[in-house]
Amino acid sequence: MDRREAAVAVTTSLPEPLVAALDELSRVRRLLVALDFDGTLAPEVDSPENARALPAARDAVLRLRATAGTRVALVSGRALRSLIHVAQVPDDVLLVGSHGIELRLDDPAARIALDTAELERVDVLQEVLSQVADTIDDVWLETKPAGFALHTRLATEENSRLAHLVALREATAELDDLTIREGKNVLEFAVRSTTKGEAVEHLRRYTAADAVLFAGDDVTDEDAFAALQPGDLGLKSGPGETLAAFRVPGPPEVAQALAALADFRERPAS
Repeated sequence: MDRREAAVAVTTSLPEPLVAALDELSRVRRLLVALDFDGTLAPEVDSPENARALPAARDAVLRLRATAGTRVALVSGRALRSLIHVAQVPDDVLLVGSHGIELRLDDPAARIALDTAELERVDVLQEVLSQVADTIDDVWLETKPAGFALHTRLATEENSRLAHLVALREATAELDDLTIREGKNVLEFAVRSTTKGEAVEHLRRYTAADAVLFAGDDVTDEDAFAALQPGDLGLKSGPGETLAAFRVPGPPEVAQALAALADFRERPAS
């Protein structure tokens, strides 16, 4: 099977309206492809640091970054250092960690600076959440630049629910104005408020993109879908309510969609 036949096979396995939208999107001069990582490029795993993008997804990302006028960005709730570890992408892929708190753009230096008051609030938050993680089985705490994520993927349903209830009660009793996000088997607390929607808007301006594709799977990705404009394309991976115009079952189909976009983007100008 040659490259053209392979491209036809990929596109015909996707919903026809999505293929048409990808074809249309590919024609813009400057395109931003912004992608969540976990559940979008990579299947969900029990140990977050073991997550890796599907080979087909990684290949499509690398192809897209090589096409003229295209910038690729990963927009994740992970801390930036964790995103770098699991994504293993070239330095010209733009990275956004911690829902937009951390940025690694073309300047390799990550950008974040908490003030003294914020650092003090982080210390209080750590004390509160560590007590929850230490007292409930199979619950663990991940440190993030402006807060923490309480992971309950390995816990029983009862312990997961208990951990969420206790963490919410204790954290909000100690600290006002926390940013709290509930995702899949994780509850995140931050002393600084940012969203993936703000991150996508920042990336749009930074890259001077004429259009944006954003793909994501979790409730925190809905902020990014809400930030999309006419001419953009939102792609939801998996089940759940969404503002995205298109949906596919999971990471394998996201990889197919990105490969189809790369096929369209690589074709000679007419």
